[in-house]
Amino acid sequence: MGSIEYIYLARGKRQAVERIGKATLEAGKGIVGDRYYQLAEARSAKGLPVMENHVSLVEREALDKFLSTHSLTLDYGEFRRSVITSGVNLNALVGKHFKLGDALLFGVELCAPCGYLASIIHPAVLPELALSAGLRATVIKSGEIQLGDFLDEKPSKD
Repeated sequence: MGSIEYIYLARGKRQAVERIGKATLEAGKGIVGDRYYQLAEARSAKGLPVMENHVSLVEREALDKFLSTHSLTLDYGEFRRSVITSGVNLNALVGKHFKLGDALLFGVELCAPCGYLASIIHPAVLPELALSAGLRATVIKSGEIQLGDFLDEKPSKD
């Protein structure tokens, strides 16, 4: 069972991220206040399908290894993922339900880094974090998350 180390919001595309202590995850939309949540609301209001990438998660261990290898000192928020976890293999959650705090999520796909991330962090982000840059997930059941909450890989069927 893993845990939540950090939570970040990006209120707009390519805007600075904000570190927060707790957040509300809304089913079908994502983290209240985040740009993906706003995008989901806008698409829903127009009758368009909502994208499945509500929340992005990344393992603190993978970021620590990358930062150490390249002698970088950066805040985890610079990697532009919503939730930083520890003690869990996020890759194993693709195609599975899991509980994050009180919310139920579904792991949609790996969250590979993009060219923009490589341009603001380091060019090695693309090859080195391609398979360990995290997970994109859909919020299935609304709930609250906060620092220290558990990520339960085997949620009960409630």
